[in-house]
Amino acid sequence: MVKLNSYKVTISIGASKPTQIIWYFINIVFFKSSLPFPSSIKTYLLKLFGAKIGIGVRFKPCINIKFPWKLTIGNDCWIGEQVWIDNLEPITIGNDCCISQGSLLLTGSHDAMRSTFNYTSGPIILEDGVWLGAKSVVTSGVVCGSHSVLGAGSIGDKNLEPYTMYKGNPALPVLKRTIR
Repeated sequence: MVKLNSYKVTISIGASKPTQIIWYFINIVFFKSSLPFPSSIKTYLLKLFGAKIGIGVRFKPCINIKFPWKLTIGNDCWIGEQVWIDNLEPITIGNDCCISQGSLLLTGSHDAMRSTFNYTSGPIILEDGVWLGAKSVVTSGVVCGSHSVLGAGSIGDKNLEPYTMYKGNPALPVLKRTIR
């Protein structure tokens, strides 16, 4: 039996309540919207709220970013439609990464083995050249090694080795990646 009345929130938000409220509305208007606001505007807003964003980053419509102050994105990255960056903990995305449509980066969870359902979390790191296929999921504490690929619909709940392609739930290595 889960005892939710004894559950305590242990998340460090990292921003004041007014900042969180203002971000909530900016996220709705400029990021979650299907209107194609330019990436330059989205980059400016993210930086205004503490994100570290490189040059040449493209943000498609209908994305959700929980806490920009816990987000770092390198140069020349693509963030596709309906991507959800649920960054209760820091998320670092390297250079030349592609986060395809509907992907989810999920830093938080709960300990299902405890009756108190304690919050668990960990940062996510996507090294340079990572490609997350459409509707893939990366969970807390995972490092996606340089130029690794997580196939469409796959769940990365363990570290991904560099230059390796993964598929399935849980994702398993299926092929070494050779870039020509």
